[in-house]
Amino acid sequence: MRIADALVKEIDLESPLTRKVLERVPSDRFGWKPHAKSMTLGWLATFSAVIYSWGVDTVERDQFDVAVLDAGERPNVTNTPELLALFDDKIARARAAIQKADDEHLSKPWTLLANGQKIFSEPRWLVLRTYVLNHAVHHRGQLTVFLRLLDIPVPALYSDSADERGGMFISS
Repeated sequence: MRIADALVKEIDLESPLTRKVLERVPSDRFGWKPHAKSMTLGWLATFSAVIYSWGVDTVERDQFDVAVLDAGERPNVTNTPELLALFDDKIARARAAIQKADDEHLSKPWTLLANGQKIFSEPRWLVLRTYVLNHAVHHRGQLTVFLRLLDIPVPALYSDSADERGGMFISS
């Protein structure tokens, strides 16, 4: 199996679960945050959608410097329909970019920089697995906690939640 096929299969398994959580984010609570040090619900949800665009960057660029992010790159999402449209777009683009990459390209190093200083350099496939896919699951988990704190039913993901039966491994 090609590396890209394995990565795309993971996207195809995980992205519907993330979308399921994003569907529960209420537009009227985008500005809420559980603690002064926390990000807002709206930004956490938006970031959970945007993070998949890093898959495109990992495939198409040799490096990325987080210090030179263009302020215009942060999308201004104000409601749940916009959030879901952003997510669907980022998933489709990441999936397409990864699918086109061959094993040789995915084995080449990719470097993360901060102000020109190397943070790490790893094979692209590993960056996609950790910095993109695992990172996305991490933030999805944070979102479920935010939902719980707002008393919004948490969807069943891998299996039952306290609010819902089902999930990926259990038929509803």
